[in-house]
Amino acid sequence: MTPAHRDRSQPGALGLVLARSTRLLGVEPFFMEFITGMEERLVTRDMSVLLHVVPTYEEEIAAYHRWAAGGLVDAVAVVNLVEGDRRPGVLRELGLPAVLVGTWRDDPGLPAVRTDDAGPVRDAVSRLADLGHRVVARVTGPPSLLHTRARTAAQEEACREAGIEAVVVEGDYTAESGARLTAELLKRTPRPTAILYDNDVMAVAGLAAAKDLGVDVPADLSLIAWDDSALCRLASPPLTTMTVDVHRFGVLVAEAALDHIDGRPAGERWSPTAHFVPRGTTGPAPA
Repeated sequence: MTPAHRDRSQPGALGLVLARSTRLLGVEPFFMEFITGMEERLVTRDMSVLLHVVPTYEEEIAAYHRWAAGGLVDAVAVVNLVEGDRRPGVLRELGLPAVLVGTWRDDPGLPAVRTDDAGPVRDAVSRLADLGHRVVARVTGPPSLLHTRARTAAQEEACREAGIEAVVVEGDYTAESGARLTAELLKRTPRPTAILYDNDVMAVAGLAAAKDLGVDVPADLSLIAWDDSALCRLASPPLTTMTVDVHRFGVLVAEAALDHIDGRPAGERWSPTAHFVPRGTTGPAPA
């Protein structure tokens, strides 16, 4: 039974498969807020989000096959897009309506809610350069992700244009990688005077690691997290962030999915752009 032939008298569902650690999902606020936004829009149609967490992309594809065969969802939202991603093609073959979420360089051939990953990174680098920082490091998410690559390219270009050094180290969104990589960066010569993090969890862990090494934030080191959350606001000092309206992002994805399900042109939507929110972890570069 395909989604087009599912009994419409029954409540529907928008499927979301996350190929990631269940442990990380429990501590990273982003996806819970994203799902809340999706649910807010879907409830008006008596629909909900069907969430499935798996360890690999291959198991994610297997879930799509099961959902398509059983008519379990009306559509799916595909997140964390990667280079050479097989999932859009598989979903087209299965006839399972899908919305691509995030960075996708080419014409996706499917409805998409895109993100601007380059602009906010350039903004962050510009603000740090204005504060006198000359070595700006970044702790990234997984390098296979297209949005990670887009942020890295933007950082390197912005630093080159500003005449400052860019340092990039590969993290995995966990607190452990944030702490370990921050400690490694602070042992470099020359040492970075500013570090960007690709999520809030790594940034909070990085702040703690800097304190353990006796590095004063922000007098000796400025830190910026990507994504705001209670973790950032409750840190001491509170973390400066590149803040995204994640709830609104989820609403937009649900709206695109509903348009697709109803046979309306979904068009191209853009997620809210991340914007700079200064708090207690950014300041002038040390003399």
